[in-house]
Amino acid sequence: MRAARAVNVDFSLYVITDRKALAHKTIEGAIEEALQGGVRAVQVREKDLGIRDLLDLAYQIRRLTSEYKARLFINDRVDVALVTGADGVHLSRHGIPPYAAKDISKGDLIVGVSTHSLAEAVDAEKGGADFITFGPVYGTPSKLGYGRPHGPGPLKEVCGAVSIPVFAIGGIRLERVKEVRDCGVAGAAVISAILCSEHITASVETFLRYLQ
Repeated sequence: MRAARAVNVDFSLYVITDRKALAHKTIEGAIEEALQGGVRAVQVREKDLGIRDLLDLAYQIRRLTSEYKARLFINDRVDVALVTGADGVHLSRHGIPPYAAKDISKGDLIVGVSTHSLAEAVDAEKGGADFITFGPVYGTPSKLGYGRPHGPGPLKEVCGAVSIPVFAIGGIRLERVKEVRDCGVAGAAVISAILCSEHITASVETFLRYLQ
């Protein structure tokens, strides 16, 4: 395993797709509204899609992120990230190790890793991750399979234990941003608080202001 190289993690709000959470918008439309509000990092995370549909969606989101000069990450699929020209890949705890993603991409991909404990966070850094998400910090339907919410205490502990950027995930709503920001995070990873907002662009602008 190798130490993580220094990369420019130049975003504080990390929006993750979930097309099933949207009632009256396409995921492409919702992401474009988020980009218009200032989002500079999007992760395509649609685990139920077949490879061809996933490729089609990734290409469409890559077009949007390129237009708005934002970064694109693909969940777990290094092959899809490479073929679509994404900036990075985001690995689950059951995915390939971060150093392997670096080797496959010849170091061209930024590698994020999902972590759910202090030990996983430390291992991700040692394995070559450029940044991690940690959670769930608060209760949220999208993270029910990852155990009980940790709360801000363990989040702060993780932020103090690793030197790479940490993004809080799980139930991060506007009223909780200050609490997670005070834990030392680089930012927040968000799904429903942005994508399910009635006014996505305005919500993004407010999130970004709170994260400063």
